[in-house]
Amino acid sequence: MEFSSKLIESAVNEFSKLPGIGKKTALRLVLHLLKQDENFTTDIAQSLIDMRQNIKYCKKCHNISDEEVCNICKSHKRDNSIICLVEDTRDVLAIENTSQYNGLYHVLGGIISPIEGIGPEDLTIDSLMERVSSAESEVKEIIFGLSPTMEGDTTAFYISKKVKQLGIKTSTIARGIPIGGELEYADEITLGRSIVSRTAYE
Repeated sequence: MEFSSKLIESAVNEFSKLPGIGKKTALRLVLHLLKQDENFTTDIAQSLIDMRQNIKYCKKCHNISDEEVCNICKSHKRDNSIICLVEDTRDVLAIENTSQYNGLYHVLGGIISPIEGIGPEDLTIDSLMERVSSAESEVKEIIFGLSPTMEGDTTAFYISKKVKQLGIKTSTIARGIPIGGELEYADEITLGRSIVSRTAYE
């Protein structure tokens, strides 16, 4: 791709480093910004700088936060007896958007994956154990909100062995056929788990 301006080329190259953004899309975005009022572009740039310089991670659950302790952990309306264990912040957002969960979270920062060189020590598992074993802990159940992959299952198995020694109940989010899905298109593992984890019909 040939550019008439080195400044445009530089901007396009930076935008194209974003996931899902190719050179053509990057060029379209850059040209769009160029047509906008200068304040529009400046506001975007400043918000990104502010995010990188001021973002924090909650010292309790490791979720992205503006303060030392996130709003979820500080809330008096949340159920402190349940922690949902997730891989990253995107999972917290997804669960929160359902409005069906009122407990706390713990963000692992990944899952155990020997192939990628990620072990238990690379995750926030030690922090979780300190959190649930402390004298002031009210935690009675940990929900594994991890992806239904071999790595997700390995991570859940590893952590469940550690927390069960503390007498804490463990559970996992239900896995099965999505609403509106057809059985013939479901993979064997999902279908099998759906049958094993069947619920009473009311």
